[in-house]
Amino acid sequence: MKSLLNIFWLGIKELRSLGSDLVMMFFVAYAFTGTIYIQATGTSSEVNNASIAFVDEDHSALSKELINAFYPPRFQEPELIDASEVETTMDEGRFMFVVTIPPRFESDLREGRHPDVQLSIDATAMQQAAIGAGYIKNIVNQRVTSFFSRASGATPQPINLVIRRLFNPNGITSWFASVVGIINQVTMLTIILTGAAVIREREHGTLEHLLVMPLSAFEIAMAKVWANSLVILLATAASLYLIVMKALEVPFAGSIPLWFAGVLLYLFFATALGIFLGTISQSMAQFALLIILVVVVLQLLSGGNTPVESQPAWLQYMTFFLPSRHFVSFSQKIIYRGGGIEAVWPQFAMVGAIGLAFFSYSLSLFRKSIAVTK
Repeated sequence: MKSLLNIFWLGIKELRSLGSDLVMMFFVAYAFTGTIYIQATGTSSEVNNASIAFVDEDHSALSKELINAFYPPRFQEPELIDASEVETTMDEGRFMFVVTIPPRFESDLREGRHPDVQLSIDATAMQQAAIGAGYIKNIVNQRVTSFFSRASGATPQPINLVIRRLFNPNGITSWFASVVGIINQVTMLTIILTGAAVIREREHGTLEHLLVMPLSAFEIAMAKVWANSLVILLATAASLYLIVMKALEVPFAGSIPLWFAGVLLYLFFATALGIFLGTISQSMAQFALLIILVVVVLQLLSGGNTPVESQPAWLQYMTFFLPSRHFVSFSQKIIYRGGGIEAVWPQFAMVGAIGLAFFSYSLSLFRKSIAVTK
């Protein structure tokens, strides 16, 4: 009972210390609001407002219909240019796409020939270029098919491919990016707050004050765990409700309490990692460099930015031992697919087991550093 009281009051001290650091409080507030909103809405994997031009050497009814098929918001209003201007305008970066319709295009199609339509792409924007090329190909094929089906009354395509998008019917990027943003901020901010608290006490000399008290290394470490976890948990809840569910209107298909239970398990690992990095770092500058190395790896290999299946096989086996991968996995199952505990308990078990093992190691290292200080 006495140990629990020590942990509680030490945690209150941590909260007061964090509350007096206005810069850190502003950083936490902005990270879970402005950063997530900008990340969700400022970037997109969809084609939006892409510049496009046409070289119409056919001047037929079909070519005019193809030009009119491209309009905002996916594309800017198409511009007509001459064939001699293609290379110059592409060099100047005026257009991302230039479509060249050859002479006798409609006539050749009516006579059963297969004329080529040239698409020139500015591939310096690789993602938009790749996705936009698919958009343009589909639009051209659909309009050609529609044009000749109206003329002949028959549809030349043997099948009609019906696409159904599960869990994100409209393919809205912000639905996915906002949740990934919260996951990334939980990882980064938890490590930063916990590790900075360890270093701050060492640099300010308050660690020596704690050592003269009848306190154990476990009590000091657990106080930092629950205090910093509470701050991140409250910030996550506010961000999920105000930014994700209200501002961005992202639906939450599963159980919110179940997801927060998983967040608590992950926070146990993240705070342990923060204690570990704060213990081995000799200064705040060194801690900041370690944060860059560790957090970037955790985020890139978690499956939040790219699917785990896209990684090399040998790397997938290694990332199996990263709690961030399981955090992203059970978050997707709960938030998007509406999965229950029967679907996510393996990920919960892995996060809990790895977190407990790492906390034990971090506590041992923290205890040794305190012993050296004494």
